[in-house]
Amino acid sequence: MNPQLFLAFLVVAAALACTPGVDWAYTIAAGLRQRSFVPAVAGLCGGYVLHTALLVAGLAAVLAGTPGVLGWITLAGAGYLLWLGVGTLRSWRAASFSADAAVGPGTQLRTFLQGMGTSGINPKGLLFYVALIPQFVSTDASLPVPVQSGLLGMTFVALAGLVYTVVALLSRTLLQSRPGAARAVTLASGIIMVALGTVLLGEQLLPFLAGHAQPGS
Repeated sequence: MNPQLFLAFLVVAAALACTPGVDWAYTIAAGLRQRSFVPAVAGLCGGYVLHTALLVAGLAAVLAGTPGVLGWITLAGAGYLLWLGVGTLRSWRAASFSADAAVGPGTQLRTFLQGMGTSGINPKGLLFYVALIPQFVSTDASLPVPVQSGLLGMTFVALAGLVYTVVALLSRTLLQSRPGAARAVTLASGIIMVALGTVLLGEQLLPFLAGHAQPGS
């Protein structure tokens, strides 16, 4: 791979992974509700692995170039974030960290799948892979383009996993002895999820409603 392009990608990908958003909110909220944050982080990374696989297979560009399909994915992502956010808001009063909390295998699997859904069904993540990664792929490199795309995608997965782990560790360290702060952060995380879900929903519904509100439509 082109070393200059790869270093530039590392800088951009690290900056994006360090930008607070719904992934951060889910990591913190899941970490406060359960004994281990690992299933949540693993699930989020699993969603980006899915995006990487789609990119390598060439399906990501096809989906992004089909407005109808992407619109339905956006609606599904919006509904999922709203559901996840409402669930977080309903549990914010009981949010606290306890090292003695019992977490069964079923709960861990559910947390993993929810994390995978949070990043995997998010159309913003799909567009990130389609719009950003191809800019750092060199046709003159010795590696084939699909291999370069896969390596760049998995590099972002590794960076995201590292950042989310640090976020979870810091949040738990800071909030372990502060149940009031833990509840406040969980409440804020739920609000972020609901807000982003509402924005995604509005991006799809407002143009549709505006088109039907025009005279003669």
